[in-house]
Amino acid sequence: MTVDHQTMTSSVRLNTVLVVATFIIGLIVDRNSGFGGQLAVGAWCWALMFRLIATSPPQWRVPLYCCLIWATAGEIFLSLIWGLYTYRLGNIPFFIPPGHVFLFWLGVVYAPHLSRFFVGVVPVAAAAYAVYAITVRFDTISVVLTGLFLLCWLQPQGRRLYSLMLVMALVLELYATWLGNWVWHANVPYFNLSSNNPPIAAGSFYCMLDVLVGLSVRSIISRRADSQDQLPATTRQ
Repeated sequence: MTVDHQTMTSSVRLNTVLVVATFIIGLIVDRNSGFGGQLAVGAWCWALMFRLIATSPPQWRVPLYCCLIWATAGEIFLSLIWGLYTYRLGNIPFFIPPGHVFLFWLGVVYAPHLSRFFVGVVPVAAAAYAVYAITVRFDTISVVLTGLFLLCWLQPQGRRLYSLMLVMALVLELYATWLGNWVWHANVPYFNLSSNNPPIAAGSFYCMLDVLVGLSVRSIISRRADSQDQLPATTRQ
């Protein structure tokens, strides 16, 4: 899933503006309203997600839906089961699953345009922070998460996407925790690890999401190919 300069159409630009504005304004609305306001933001986000899917190239649609499914499962596990962080109302807001799709979509669109300098600096900065964190024993979960990020980054074909996702996710996490939409707990449940609010390497979870999406898409494509091979030659499309 990549996009080149020729596909940077007015629709992509408009979608980008809508996504960024939704992050900025939607989180403010959620923070300053009750459950009704949260539902309204959620309804808008789902509508915008379906617009993104409808206006994206057909080959992007399966990855975007896979992202939605994996992100929802990840939120249930990380927030409700593991308890790494808690949302303001103690639930998983309706806008969170499509919000993951928004970030993934931005990554797919803009990752191909990153410079080699950016792609090289991000893992160095992440590793430097991990060394600092383990030295002062602060935000030690980011040491583990940085290791996950570097494992993802070792895949050459995904380096631009993983580098961008780590940075975008950090910016979003800093903004949302500053507003108070959710909070990361200082002590990581079941492990002798500490967490900042947010952990600086929180974007590694998004990188793992990208890996799961890629594996899922390849599995779906493989199954489709196997099914096609089993059809009589005269029925293959």
